[in-house]
Amino acid sequence: MSRIYFRCVPFAKDQVTLALESGVDGVIAPRERVEQVAALSRCPVWAEDEVAVAALSAKADEEAVLARLKNGERVVLARGWEVIPVENLLAQSDAVLVEAGNLDEARLAAGILERGVAGIVVLPEALADLKEIVAQCKLSQGREDLLPAVITRVEPVGLGHRVCADTLSLLRRGQGMLVGNSSAFTFLVHAETEHNEYVAARPFRINAGAVHAYVRLPHDKTSYLGELKAGQEVLIVDAEGATGVATLGRVKIEVRPMLLIEAQADTQNGLQKGTVFLQNAETIRLTAPDGTPLSVVSLKPGDTVLCRLDEAGRHFGMRVREEIREV
Repeated sequence: MSRIYFRCVPFAKDQVTLALESGVDGVIAPRERVEQVAALSRCPVWAEDEVAVAALSAKADEEAVLARLKNGERVVLARGWEVIPVENLLAQSDAVLVEAGNLDEARLAAGILERGVAGIVVLPEALADLKEIVAQCKLSQGREDLLPAVITRVEPVGLGHRVCADTLSLLRRGQGMLVGNSSAFTFLVHAETEHNEYVAARPFRINAGAVHAYVRLPHDKTSYLGELKAGQEVLIVDAEGATGVATLGRVKIEVRPMLLIEAQADTQNGLQKGTVFLQNAETIRLTAPDGTPLSVVSLKPGDTVLCRLDEAGRHFGMRVREEIREV
């Protein structure tokens, strides 16, 4: 995930304010304005003369930039860079910064070698695109491959500790988190975006499931729901597989009646089954392929929900290759 910086040179206070409100990670400003900008937000502010700008017009330029990066200098590749030289630098350095003058250039930089550059320096001419650049290049985590799974069992199982994940973001219909008893089979548990006659919508909340369950996080990691903490970033996924990042503001763990929900998906390797424990209440929902929230109270065998399949095997949330079965 690339970090986003805004170059406010020449200085304009309204541009800096908009950049900070848009969620940039830092600002580049004239040296005489650094303290003024630093007083506006707790984020890095670099003086213009501390950030070298280098054009890549020949192989020798690429080699010179690499040497400077390895020497610890802060070097930004000037607008007009090409993908192959940037790939060469990325293969040898984790500190590559590039300029972007519009959304397309920023998206290209964020996707190079499937991991993107360390930072994108947005130029003033891209100010109108800045919020979208932040959304697509900082918050987006690419796409998740979701597929339909058919419900095979819904069964009350007594009491258990369930986890509500309350985010700093207002989520919309079709969005939720990927949760399951196995990291190899997770369900798209829908956010509480729907009103009913007894309970108001809480679109910041995902009543995600039992404390032991896996939840998919940014950067191909997982966590147990019971280990989530306020201030942590979580992965938000919609019914189309588009992703984003939200920050947790609160985690509520309480004892509630639970349901065991089982589903199976038809894959090239045959039928695969997965399960999840969710609270037995009308406001808790899985997600239909069209994005419709489906209450677990009315869920029945034959209904179709969205899920994600993967290979089992995690160690402290990191993917590992080993022989493992989770049932």
